[in-house]
Amino acid sequence: MKNALYTLLLFLFITQISIAQDRITGESFATRSEVLGQNGMVATSHPLATQVGLDILKKGGNAIDAAIAANAALGLMEPTGCGIGGDLFAIVWDGKTKKLYGLNASGRSPKGLTLDYFEKQNMTKIPSHGALPVSVPGAVDGWFELHKKFGSKSMSEILAPAIGYAESGFPLTELIAWYLQRSIPFFESKGFPNIKDTYINQNGGKLPNEGEIYKNPYLANTYKKIAEGGRDVFYKGEIAETIGKFIKEQGGFLSAKDLANHKSQWVEPVSVNYRGYDVWELPPNGQGIAALQMLQILKGYDFSNIEFGSAEHLHLFTEAKKLAFEDRAKYYADMDFYDVPVTELLSENYADKRRAKIGKRAGKYNAGEISAGETIYMTVADKEGTMISLIQSNYRGMGSGMAPPKLGFMLQDRGELFSLKRGQANTYEPGKRPFHTIIPAFITKDGKPFVSFGVMGGDFQPMGHTQIVMNIVDFGMNLQEAGDAPRWDHTGGASPMGKITENTGTIRTESGIPYSTIRGLMDKGHRIGTARGIYGGYQAILWDDKNKVYHGASESRKDGQAAGY
Repeated sequence: MKNALYTLLLFLFITQISIAQDRITGESFATRSEVLGQNGMVATSHPLATQVGLDILKKGGNAIDAAIAANAALGLMEPTGCGIGGDLFAIVWDGKTKKLYGLNASGRSPKGLTLDYFEKQNMTKIPSHGALPVSVPGAVDGWFELHKKFGSKSMSEILAPAIGYAESGFPLTELIAWYLQRSIPFFESKGFPNIKDTYINQNGGKLPNEGEIYKNPYLANTYKKIAEGGRDVFYKGEIAETIGKFIKEQGGFLSAKDLANHKSQWVEPVSVNYRGYDVWELPPNGQGIAALQMLQILKGYDFSNIEFGSAEHLHLFTEAKKLAFEDRAKYYADMDFYDVPVTELLSENYADKRRAKIGKRAGKYNAGEISAGETIYMTVADKEGTMISLIQSNYRGMGSGMAPPKLGFMLQDRGELFSLKRGQANTYEPGKRPFHTIIPAFITKDGKPFVSFGVMGGDFQPMGHTQIVMNIVDFGMNLQEAGDAPRWDHTGGASPMGKITENTGTIRTESGIPYSTIRGLMDKGHRIGTARGIYGGYQAILWDDKNKVYHGASESRKDGQAAGY
């Protein structure tokens, strides 16, 4: 007994020394190891959705089939962040053509709603909830565009797992139960119709808690109609008619004709080279090029001599963010309506000029801010080498509060992100896509796929993308460590919604950033705040071309899971 006790005490003593040494030396370690697989990999924000995608791969489906199936499952399992009432963006590496493709499946504003309407109502911004911020939901058309170009299985097979879960139910995770318990009462307090019928009545008249079974038969029925009738049943059939009639009754302008006229757009991804790695984003109306602008500025500094998480690291990062977000506020918008100077914004020469503005202290550059909205990010890879980076969202958590009767989902409120100030790039116009926060990302190396990744979190996303790239390239972290490393963001200033800068903003840090860094940032004139759980949602897949193995990662902040086979 004494020997056993002695052995235990010795083990605990050695463990404490090891932990202390890690803290002293600053050596990084992952919360868990990466997930490995040769034939395919799925990384989503919900373990059951990951398994849905993996099952599709194992049954002979490809990455696109699995991605659509997993996204449909997430629309059911995470209604607090995504669903077919929202938009979708994707970057695809096609294993056959060895080429990247970009899809912008975001919806447009109602044709019958004009800027004059808001001015006559004396509105200075579009409301966060209700019928007015509702734009055309683009996700379903995005599924069918992806499927038409790359899919292999039928949509009936692809949507079957989500339909099954919607009918029979699934246990709510801690995180989603927490969100639902706060979101549903909020929408009910606003008096929005169909909330109780859609989310409570189908579950025995009670909103389920963590671990309790959640069902959505209405959504199951909607998915069945989409599987059988294709995208037109959503955009030109009875679903479109139901949405249009409902929004009109609520005093909104989105019509069945707006849905009928909707189409997604295939776009060329854009990139910058960061120390030998090509980082790819989609062009506006999204904010992906803000991450590329930040990387162009930051590659002018030698981070081999700058410690991760140090005051110098966070200072340079924040100043680069401010500069990029100043341009974001001024230039980013629907490129069908505004000639965004993407090439110039991403040029080396322009980055040099912007970098020259950075000093040793916090500067004021008219940086931007967009309030964070819940989102899902997911990525899938298959045995043929195809990889998809996909992000999908309703905005502001569940969306607008507008749940059309008996359909099982809520419509997005992306229209809130227009500016109502005349003459700006992102000023509201009929049939225009709003400035968008959700962005997928991809990295290639020497013309080959390397990493498919994304980070959710509204305004944080370009900052999150930049942090992930730097963690891998500058600080030598593996895929899992790159997502688990402490994060920070910067808030305050101008935005594409018409807000103007008032001060140098605030850096908010997670608890893993040491006090010495906080003190050093304050000495440089930065204001410091505390992050409160807003940075979750990272998923990633890395292709090891030498060993022909996929590495998967899903961070520890939320429910996500990476799984391969």
